[in-house]
Amino acid sequence: MPNPVRESGDRSDPAAPPPSRARRALLKRLADVVSLPASRVNAFERAMTADLLVEMLREAHPDERARVAARVAPLSEIPNSLVRLMLRDEVAIARLLIDDCTSLTDADLVSCAMETGLEHREVIAERKGLSEVVAEIVAGDHEPSVLMALLNNMTARLSQPTIEIMVAVTQGAPELIPQLLRRPELRPSGAYIMFWWSDAEARRAILQRFAVSREVLQEAVDDIFSQAAGENWSDPLTRKALQFIERRQRNRAAVEKSPYDSLEDAIDAAGREGLDRLLVQEIAYLSGLKPPTCAKVLGDRGGEPIAVLCKATGLPKTAVQTLWTALKRPLQTPDGQVDPDLERVLVTYDMLAVDRAQTVLRYWNWALSSALTPSLIKAIRDGDAGALDEYSVPQRAAMLALGDDFRS
Repeated sequence: MPNPVRESGDRSDPAAPPPSRARRALLKRLADVVSLPASRVNAFERAMTADLLVEMLREAHPDERARVAARVAPLSEIPNSLVRLMLRDEVAIARLLIDDCTSLTDADLVSCAMETGLEHREVIAERKGLSEVVAEIVAGDHEPSVLMALLNNMTARLSQPTIEIMVAVTQGAPELIPQLLRRPELRPSGAYIMFWWSDAEARRAILQRFAVSREVLQEAVDDIFSQAAGENWSDPLTRKALQFIERRQRNRAAVEKSPYDSLEDAIDAAGREGLDRLLVQEIAYLSGLKPPTCAKVLGDRGGEPIAVLCKATGLPKTAVQTLWTALKRPLQTPDGQVDPDLERVLVTYDMLAVDRAQTVLRYWNWALSSALTPSLIKAIRDGDAGALDEYSVPQRAAMLALGDDFRS
């Protein structure tokens, strides 16, 4: 978009005549009048002066515009026409107001963000005390540099839609992940999904911070389990919620239908014979998971989800190594040391408590499978990121985490 103050040509041309001393003095006087207190100038006089000042600034030299911007920035009230012009000026001049003018409204900043460019949005993202509304608009173009500025601005207030934008963008801009993990607004739902494309250090941080216990929930709804059982689990919403909360991870009913005597038996078979689609399904059912979730866990390149699966289902640490072998991953380096990837996954197993591992695993299962609907699967396959607002939090998580799997 053309800069409105540049419509009459480039006034920075070195061949242009030097600025007039009279013009400089006049600009200063007009700025002084605009800056007078209400006891000295009424609103109409201030507006009239501002209109004249705006017309002069359209043709003024950048140094002159910067002087006026610096003069009016401390004011508690600035005529809107003057604000609009200066906020749309080149970024060095607009910054004088964006950084220091406390009288700018959210409407001023939103308008500036929408009608200027990347550099202006970066400066707005750095403004102290930025509101949720402005932050959401500034983040709306998904520009990593703007999002980084927002994340580094600890005085900015970030709404959950803004955080969800950031979580989605981290897939292609992993440099945002460490900063996002430091924000107090990040919730487990975003962290658990961001886990899938995070590096090892970020994954450890996510598990340490967000793998929370469900003990409070379990105590709060303990009597509801018997009520739901008395109703034969007929209400699907209640059943789904209680499945997330309950203490038991494994599906006991699945053992009766399985060709394997237990989850351990299925894991041992995987170690002997390798994994195929049917065996992955059996491990999923015995673990209380849906097959897409189990496939995502076992197919993860980093391997940490395997540790989460084994700890959550009460499997011993040796089961991690068995699955590692079944996936044809090396147990040792050529010099006989434990493979560093396997060692990292074993450390993950050790650091997790069972209940916390279950929280992570159940959220993945809830988000990656229970939330899937035909329309959501179509949106995932079509790569329809614009449809995210139409879906719930777990459904949006599924779109982010499973997008590549469904399109492959």
